[in-house]
Amino acid sequence: MSDDTPDSLIPYDEIVQEALRAVVGRVLGSVEETGGTLPGGHHFYITFKTAAPGVDIPASLHERFPDEMTIVLQNKFWDLNVTDTGFSVGLSFNQIPSKLSIPFSAITAFVDPAVDFGLQFQASVEDVEPAEHDDAENDGSGDTEQGSAPDISSSEDGSNVVTVDFGRKK
Repeated sequence: MSDDTPDSLIPYDEIVQEALRAVVGRVLGSVEETGGTLPGGHHFYITFKTAAPGVDIPASLHERFPDEMTIVLQNKFWDLNVTDTGFSVGLSFNQIPSKLSIPFSAITAFVDPAVDFGLQFQASVEDVEPAEHDDAENDGSGDTEQGSAPDISSSEDGSNVVTVDFGRKK
């Protein structure tokens, strides 16, 4: 395409982002239907904007992660409830049980390292760099090293990472 391609009047990037976030909802919904049991070695790293509208997390987690947080759904989680707009789940952080409610629109990454699959989403707030923060270290991530999320920004290794960036004109 040339540099003088007109801006689209159809919000393709938003439509695709919404569709890809629906994939997350469908995957989590299937886990909910099985009573919260993950098949095989599947487990999920879910990164989300903690200050996004609709996010409900304990104040202590919001203080520790004022911008973005990654949670792990693997062995020790409970009360997974998936709706059309988001999900809630119980997790333990330093042996303190917590309930988190996360709208799909707040998710910036979803990874299932067991099958080398990942989705990366554009941040809800454009042109904002994420602040440095500690890893979540939620309890019960099983054999996976706690607090270490895989690098989903590179797919040069042949992985199934999907990154959508329409490169909006400024």
